[in-house]
Amino acid sequence: MSNWDDKAKRLLKSEMVKRGYTNTDLVGLLNEIGLEETKASIDSKISRGSFSATFLLQCLAVIGCHKLEIEDYENQLLMVAEPNEPYKTSKK
Repeated sequence: MSNWDDKAKRLLKSEMVKRGYTNTDLVGLLNEIGLEETKASIDSKISRGSFSATFLLQCLAVIGCHKLEIEDYENQLLMVAEPNEPYKTSKK
């Protein structure tokens, strides 16, 4: 699983938890707007984290999430970047 898939999964799950929704609740809400989803399909999509942007937006809309706080990914990427200083090697 890619790091971005994990972030997408955590984002959706955290917004559901904030609002008190379970995957079972999400199935019912999605069915109400005409999407034919099962609990197994929802569990699988969220577990993988590799769902479409459309699915994410549909889920966020039905749980009443209208604003998101997105992490600063640029700073996280800088933490694992190569150092600006050259590596020190021992001379033999």
